[in-house]
Amino acid sequence: MDHTRPSVRDSWFAPVSADVFLKVLNVTLLHPFVAWIIPLCFRAEHQAFTTTPMLVSIAWATFVTLLWMGDVISHKIAYGLHREVDLSEEVIVVTGGASGLGLLIAEVYGMRGATVAVLDVADLESTDARGITYYKCDVGDKNQIARVAADIERDLGTPTVLINNAAVVVGKKLLDMDLDEVDKSLTTNLLSHFYTTKTFLPGMIRNETGGTIVTVSSVIGHLGAAQLTDYAAAKAGVTALHKSLAAELQEYPEIKTILVTPGQLSTPLFAGVKTPNTFIAPVVEPIEVAKEVIKAIDLGLSDHIGMPLYARWIDWYNVLPVGLQKISRRLSGIDASMKTFVGRRNTELSEKNGHLI
Repeated sequence: MDHTRPSVRDSWFAPVSADVFLKVLNVTLLHPFVAWIIPLCFRAEHQAFTTTPMLVSIAWATFVTLLWMGDVISHKIAYGLHREVDLSEEVIVVTGGASGLGLLIAEVYGMRGATVAVLDVADLESTDARGITYYKCDVGDKNQIARVAADIERDLGTPTVLINNAAVVVGKKLLDMDLDEVDKSLTTNLLSHFYTTKTFLPGMIRNETGGTIVTVSSVIGHLGAAQLTDYAAAKAGVTALHKSLAAELQEYPEIKTILVTPGQLSTPLFAGVKTPNTFIAPVVEPIEVAKEVIKAIDLGLSDHIGMPLYARWIDWYNVLPVGLQKISRRLSGIDASMKTFVGRRNTELSEKNGHLI
């Protein structure tokens, strides 16, 4: 059985999800332009403004427009104005960029003419990656980061965008992990964010056009899950770090912060994981997350990117009575999803032996 990708239900309706319905609504009934087309069509039929269809359609279009305007205003209040981004002048550092989401983002920016530095302990999966300079580095090692930072400064210039994406998954119950695995997980998944941010943020502050810090967290940081105690704890810490850092950076409006909290990604990191519910919690393709991250960076915005739909509303889970929370966990299957976990390391070992587990 091929475990290189997270498993999904093999059925004709597998691609159908709550996110698909929302995307359709966002370009139809929930889009201000489309909403105003409806009363215009009624008017083209010479209906009076006092008729019920006209009044209902105008009320709906007004409501949708106010929602859209409110969202724009809310974003500006929360994150402020954008910063000017010139890709020819940007130096982008991507940790954990040798594969998966990090490599996708690095390749896109490399092909678009930006200067990209990839930091990873693993070799680049794509040997044809253009515009990327690879630095072998364990981001959990402060000394290695300091050495590589000096190399990047000398070779490429002062970094203006930092994408903290490096992660490891042990995938064991707490009682089955040894302390070295715990240390490795927390260092890579949490402490590395402190190390890289402390290293590269001062240069961004000195830069006239500022910079952008992207924090790749996870919805698991809000929920927790069996066999993910270390990973969940680290991601919860990463989310808290990002929010606290954003508050501290209010005195530097040119420094933008982007928090990414995806659900289950279709990457080797979670190879073999069983998808609890493909309708509510579909597997997210890395390219979809990469597009949103790249869009926010290009526009010079601060943002919070949550995918799929439930990831943007997950905070409401903790508002539920504890009994309903328990029932929700059982129905979702989240605590059983890691039972089929294979992981990146085991997948790579099986491929070297000439077969897939």
